[in-house]
Amino acid sequence: MYEKTEMRAVMASMVEQAMDADDSVIIVDADLARANGNLALHAKRPDRCLNVGVAESNMASVAAGLASYGFKPFIYTFAPFAARRICDQVTISIVYAGMNVKIVGTDAGLSAGLNGGTHMTMEDIAIMRSLPGLVVFEPTDGDQLAKAFPHILAYDGPMYIRLHRKPAPATFFAGADYRFRPGQADVLRTGADVTLFASGIEVKEAMVAADLLAADGIAAEVVNIHTIKPLDVDAVVRSVTKTGCAVTCENHNIYGGMGSAVAEALAANRPTPIEFIGMKDAFSEVGLMNPLIKKYGMDGEAIATAAKRAIGRKRNNAVLV
Repeated sequence: MYEKTEMRAVMASMVEQAMDADDSVIIVDADLARANGNLALHAKRPDRCLNVGVAESNMASVAAGLASYGFKPFIYTFAPFAARRICDQVTISIVYAGMNVKIVGTDAGLSAGLNGGTHMTMEDIAIMRSLPGLVVFEPTDGDQLAKAFPHILAYDGPMYIRLHRKPAPATFFAGADYRFRPGQADVLRTGADVTLFASGIEVKEAMVAADLLAADGIAAEVVNIHTIKPLDVDAVVRSVTKTGCAVTCENHNIYGGMGSAVAEALAANRPTPIEFIGMKDAFSEVGLMNPLIKKYGMDGEAIATAAKRAIGRKRNNAVLV
């Protein structure tokens, strides 16, 4: 159980175990090994942990070259650098070439906290989701990451792992009965009145919202969308067929991210009243994560309010325009 462990430490532990079992697993860093929890691994395995310096584009190109020779590189940097700064190298050298490179982007969205708006990438999912064949995965907590890691390692192809670097807000996947299913969403709470689709740090807020709604006699279903691409369309449609309306909750711009993926799926399969929780096409600011979540309307109370709007639209037979 990893409830009180930083997610970067969980990731480092998983990668170290993979290195013990497989000589082809390798790390490529861009001078952020300490920040991303890999510094001890660099000391233990200097032959298989490379630091290319402050040169993220080079990091991606080196990893692609290593993958072409059969290595299994994990590249690490902050999410804005993983998505914005090296987009061309990721697109051509890794994704277009079909290289087996795992791209770990840390401190996504508001979780960058005191690093401020320049480091709070609210567009990384939109960028990465648009690249053909690139899997986009966002674990909710350390337990889910640990249980997903064998599948991450076994997947032969490019993947973007959107990682909350420091301690996750809560753990929902510590139980021995939880089995990670690649590409399949997790129903964390059942309900018949509204579906709350949530990813990453917003899963905790969606669960808070579900409790608030329950106090008002509203049964919310909470669905964790950990794999944003490919989206579990069946789970999305199945839940909304039962509830008739939805709210998407993400630590990302409301344009282009998980909410957009869900809306696309519903538009094609079951048009539904839907509300969007996330950054409203804005940059953030320097601040602690939890106060910023509240300031930008991404907390449990805001989600509960949005759910009531969605229910109202359902009852009024409103349609999207």
